[in-house]
Amino acid sequence: MSVAITIAFFVVGLLGMPIAFALGFGSLVGLWMAGVDANMLPQRMLHAINSFPLMSIPFFMLAGELMIKADIMPRLIEFANAFVGRVRGGLGHATMIAAAGLSTVSGAAVADASALSGTLIPELRKAYGLPFASAVVAAAANLGPIIPPSGAMIVYALMAGPSVSIGGLFMAGVVPGLILTAAMMGWCSYVAWKRDYPLSGQEFSFRNIFNVMRRSLIVFLMPVTVIGGIIGGAFTATEGSAIAVVYALLIGLFVTKKLTLADLPEAMMRAAITTAIVGAMIAFASTITFLFTIDMLPKQLAELTRAITSNPLVFNLLIAVLLFIVGTAMESNAAYIMLVPLFHPIAMEYGLDPLHFGFLFVFNLVIGMLTPPVAVVLMVVQGVSGVETKPFMKEVWPFVWVQYGVLLLCMLVPPVVTWLPRAMGY
Repeated sequence: MSVAITIAFFVVGLLGMPIAFALGFGSLVGLWMAGVDANMLPQRMLHAINSFPLMSIPFFMLAGELMIKADIMPRLIEFANAFVGRVRGGLGHATMIAAAGLSTVSGAAVADASALSGTLIPELRKAYGLPFASAVVAAAANLGPIIPPSGAMIVYALMAGPSVSIGGLFMAGVVPGLILTAAMMGWCSYVAWKRDYPLSGQEFSFRNIFNVMRRSLIVFLMPVTVIGGIIGGAFTATEGSAIAVVYALLIGLFVTKKLTLADLPEAMMRAAITTAIVGAMIAFASTITFLFTIDMLPKQLAELTRAITSNPLVFNLLIAVLLFIVGTAMESNAAYIMLVPLFHPIAMEYGLDPLHFGFLFVFNLVIGMLTPPVAVVLMVVQGVSGVETKPFMKEVWPFVWVQYGVLLLCMLVPPVVTWLPRAMGY
């Protein structure tokens, strides 16, 4: 009963306050209804955020902010254009490749949406019109939490516990991320041929690619160094995130020379605000998770799902439907914090691979960042471009279905997700 009341007051709280405070509001009411000593609230909150892996979130966010301020986008776009060559829909292809490159630095869809919108929409708009240009950028930004490093995967692993490795979850996103990039490039090609968009880009040449790589090698080595070190066991994800910050500073100050000391306070403030929001949500949600435990809600849900089906695939499909609904109505970090402690243990009872289930869970909620009404990526892109909602959504929905198609592939063919982590020893 206390859980139902907690969730009800959380939903009511969302109507008039930010998610973190709505969680706290619901937690207090639930604890009071359950007759639990309110002094337990600060203890649970401090225990939840006193986590070494959690420290990687602000560092990765700060590294992404610094790299964007270091003006790496022109180099990523130059490489993407050289790689794509002169083809119909080439600007869309270049956007997807540039977004994939940016994803290896930022790990967040909102940050990618902001960087890509300001840099690429003006050129895309000239060739494709504003609605399709905005849709291409919004869809490309969703690669941020899929291709490692990923803030979403860090939060998932933290909430799931020791059965899920951050490094393993990072590797689980590599192959699906590449497939997703190719699939969205395919849709860009189809639209370009159907609407007879002009050819764009320069002629393909290995010499051009080599020259671009040579000029920007030190920039491209950042994700190789950081992610490779995490996967190779040279350092933890938290230590790797700190190294990423130092690397970003060195590149911005001494290589691109676009980053100045005056830029640091703003970058640090943006990273701190985002981290504070995530930390507050984790802290308050820990009390709700505690109520779930004492009310034995995970056990009750496990029994209910077992009564519905004993087939792991059907269970995955049910979770996908649930997360589709949740993704339209709840911010993704709040969804991880609320739902992972409930459904991860049930998935383990079904014998599902923890990395496979974890990746599907993250991918589901990442797609939710494109589905209104709570679609933060769409809000960011629309805020920058000023595109009207109706034509924008008409162009976005095909990309959403492409992403769900890749999700279904990953669900039906688990080795797409698990092969690389297993090959790396996870």
